Amino acid sequence: MQIDAAGLLETAQFIASPNFDERPVGTHISLLVIHNISLPPNEFGGNGVIELFTNQIDPHAHPYYQSLQGMKVSTHFFIRRDGSIIQFVPCNMRAWHAGVSSWQGKERCNDFSIGIELEGSDIIPFADAQYTTLIALTECLCVHYPIKDITGHSDIAPGRKTDPGPYFDWKRYTNCLGSNIIKR
Repeated sequence: MQIDAAGLLETAQFIASPNFDERPVGTHISLLVIHNISLPPNEFGGNGVIELFTNQIDPHAHPYYQSLQGMKVSTHFFIRRDGSIIQFVPCNMRAWHAGVSSWQGKERCNDFSIGIELEGSDIIPFADAQYTTLIALTECLCVHYPIKDITGHSDIAPGRKTDPGPYFDWKRYTNCLGSNIIKR
């Protein structure tokens, strides 16, 4: 895997989200935030997540979608159950994945982080292909950016978020990362 000068992963499908902006001047990317998402909840393989991140979700397509009306969110990467990657925002830009958040005393985690969404939920284990892709993507990002920490959405927004959830195997993930990668 390679990240180009624009912050795009060469092997990912790029679907542009309108939900991003510039990072603050002088801000370095130092944090990876792992999330889970599925739309409709606990269902996989559809286009709900793509529609959410591109502001095209139909509030009438599923009862849950009505709660998402007007929401402007995005992520840098979305890893499907089969391990394929969709990129929505170039890494050099600020995606809107963290919301109100704080990490080690620093507020506004979107400013200095890259968001990685796994197609999943808090009640279903993640697929082997997702771990394989996530590990390779993490190593690629850590070579390209000065990543110091890797954490979950629940750690930067405690009480508000639960993802990546109890079925995300942090030990499996971190044990497979190269020795030069900062571990959780």
